[in-house]
Amino acid sequence: MSDNDPPTTPAGNQRIDKWLWFARVIKSRTQASELVSAGKVRLNRTRVEKPSHTVKPGDILTIAVGSRIRILEVRAPGDRRGPASEAQQLFADLTPPPPPRDPSTRDNEPTGRDAGSGRPTKRDRRLTDKLQEGD
Repeated sequence: MSDNDPPTTPAGNQRIDKWLWFARVIKSRTQASELVSAGKVRLNRTRVEKPSHTVKPGDILTIAVGSRIRILEVRAPGDRRGPASEAQQLFADLTPPPPPRDPSTRDNEPTGRDAGSGRPTKRDRRLTDKLQEGD
């Protein structure tokens, strides 16, 4: 065994930060390591804080990424960070679908303002300029 060979792990086991990166859950291995160190990853309902912790097929990962929580079942260890189609073979997504949105709530609709309140709009400024030019 030479110095350049990767450390050996039991068959089917892999570091959790490396697996998250291979499975394309996280963009970089450094970010995956930071996510695990921050305590935002659970392995079989137990919080994992070391990026060197190993995962094996059958393990369930609960990952808090941004405002989303993903639940993934590990199917296989990764050999490389390949294309997305290859990465999807490494896990089964058990995340429940988001609840249906209520059409009566309007989250993305811009809120209006009362006339004369707040800063003038471009249209208001042009009308003001037009009035002042008439003097």
